[in-house]
Amino acid sequence: MSYPSYWLMKSEPTSFSFADLVKAKHSTSHWDGVRNYQARNYMREMRVGDKVLFYHSNCEQPGVVGLAEVARTAYPDHTQFDPKDIHYDPKAARDKPIWDMVDLRAIKPLCNPVNLDVLRKTKGLEKMILLRRGSRLSVQPVSPPEWEIVVKMGA
Repeated sequence: MSYPSYWLMKSEPTSFSFADLVKAKHSTSHWDGVRNYQARNYMREMRVGDKVLFYHSNCEQPGVVGLAEVARTAYPDHTQFDPKDIHYDPKAARDKPIWDMVDLRAIKPLCNPVNLDVLRKTKGLEKMILLRRGSRLSVQPVSPPEWEIVVKMGA
């Protein structure tokens, strides 16, 4: 795999929005709570400097709202060990963690957020994982041409 790689990461804005990432110290925060094995495996492939389309999901206007980059590669997600956390996993142990997270750093918000309906109608994005029927992964790869198309649309 060539670097940087490109990714799309989904978050519900009521849980953690792009604005929350921008407001975090050094505009950087960990991406915790992923509980899907394929999404976790994708995070394990990420390298510092990889580029990320930040996507707001489960909201009135789902779509890509900002650009970010991977600031720290995968490491154990602390929420899996906390019984009080919604993402607690009783099968996880500190000496044998199951779930990982990465750190993301905000690059910039898109001047023109690119909503899902527009993505669906855009030539060149037909094979984008996000647009596949039944695709619900919160972390997914994006091809370099898909990245370029979305970034240009959001400029």
